[in-house]
Amino acid sequence: MKKNLRIRLLQLNAAVGDFDANLKTMIDELREAKLDGIDVLVAPELAISGYPPEDLLLRPALCGKLQHALNCLADAADGVTLCVGAPEYIEKSEKYGRAENESAGVTKLWNSLWVFEARAHVLSYHKQVLPNYQVFDERRYFLPGDSAQIHEVKGVKLGLLICEDVWVPEIVERTCLAGADLLLVINASPFSEHKYDERIAEVRDRALKNGLPIAYVNLVGGQDELVFDGGSFAISAQGDLVARARFFSPDKIDLEYSDGCLSGDRFEPAPLADELLYKALVLGVRDYFNKTGFSKAFLGLSGGIDSALTLAIAVDALGAKNVHAVMMPFLYTAEISLEDAREQAKVLGCEFSILSIDSVVHEFIEALDPFFLGHAVDSTEENLQSRCRGVLLMALANKTGALVLTTGNKSEMAVGYATLYGDMAGGFAVLKDVWKTRVYELSRYVNRDKKIIPERVITRPPSAELAPDQQDSDSLPPYDQLDPILSMYVEDDLTPSEIIAKGFTEGDVLRMCRLVDISEHKRRQSAVGPRTTSRGFGRDRRYPIANRWKF
Repeated sequence: MKKNLRIRLLQLNAAVGDFDANLKTMIDELREAKLDGIDVLVAPELAISGYPPEDLLLRPALCGKLQHALNCLADAADGVTLCVGAPEYIEKSEKYGRAENESAGVTKLWNSLWVFEARAHVLSYHKQVLPNYQVFDERRYFLPGDSAQIHEVKGVKLGLLICEDVWVPEIVERTCLAGADLLLVINASPFSEHKYDERIAEVRDRALKNGLPIAYVNLVGGQDELVFDGGSFAISAQGDLVARARFFSPDKIDLEYSDGCLSGDRFEPAPLADELLYKALVLGVRDYFNKTGFSKAFLGLSGGIDSALTLAIAVDALGAKNVHAVMMPFLYTAEISLEDAREQAKVLGCEFSILSIDSVVHEFIEALDPFFLGHAVDSTEENLQSRCRGVLLMALANKTGALVLTTGNKSEMAVGYATLYGDMAGGFAVLKDVWKTRVYELSRYVNRDKKIIPERVITRPPSAELAPDQQDSDSLPPYDQLDPILSMYVEDDLTPSEIIAKGFTEGDVLRMCRLVDISEHKRRQSAVGPRTTSRGFGRDRRYPIANRWKF
């Protein structure tokens, strides 16, 4: 008998903790799927709670919210089979979905794929592999499942998996041996550069080795430092990509399974590397503002490349009318910096102001003069300039209900080339996980069709402009040498000796690695920012501030 099944992969942007909004989205999509003749609607991992819910999972009140949402989903699953991710309490009342005591703390949970149909909850699959590396901390909250689950719809046996499970060949094999015709994988897989290619390679390998098609639905949206890129896809038993959703926006793709063959209604192109990274940053900014209730941003526009790229991203994310760029010149600010900042703000159409810090810095210096007697001028005076700018930007933002965007990049954050309570002051660090060399490449990408960032900003030597004729190269190796050193040390955990063996200058390597180690206190106080590499400064990398580690 011919087996036909229509499947819809629902790539949605779930808000952490907003059960009402996430539930409404699911119910609306169920109704639409029924009208469209869809048999199975598949939504991402933990789509009902949002991902990652972190310690919200430990709140006793969560139990009642969750159970209410699941009851509503059961009632709405009429004529369509719904596969959706949500937490599941292991200790619960015998009657489905009704808490005996909402205030009673329940700490044992599964990360589950819930299946609803015919107005009932019919089964749950429990995630077997709980990642506890990089940004993941699932073993803090969940217990692992230990068995395969198959659910049959219209004669087609669906093998159910959650995210990390599909990366383990043995788990996929067990699910296939249990009788699956097709694998459905729900995911909350965050973006990092090159991650999409890794996903495709892993899933293709599972499909080829087991001779089964796989449908993979991913979450989309920004959540604190994480960005979920979407890009949901389907792969045939022969390893061919047969469908793909858009990247960085909610979407849905329809699949048809017919006697072992899986096909899709649409195949969206995958952006190239610079476009992927740029869109990830834009989405990270947009959703951080949307999900925290802010709409307007301030940033210091210095005439340098970091603030120029940050401004372009902010305007794309929030709209020009919601971004205010402030140039805060001092004695060492070059006239071309003023010109370039003004030009870029004009091209982008955002508000632009000039607020001199001359008098403010001089007031600080005068007040501190008696305490500085006998001490030579050093970076203290440079940092005062930066801190004056930070204070003014924060005041402007506080007065208008806006958020300050910081502009420092990953290279600077790695070696502490930033000022606490100065250029680090703000609510969201847009380029926190973007190496300086990538800042240049992204700036070229921004200018691909139209000159948004003045060419001089990209080509002139980088400078903090805190001292006469100052350049970054006075303190740091050239960025094309610095970034590989830092990447190997921070992201790959190579030792200085191993980095030196690759041809880098011993003095530079030892000095930069030492700067990384002693700058942890600064990074710990920095604003959250979107993670875009395989190891960012945030949930990925948790080093003690006070330590006597010697490399």
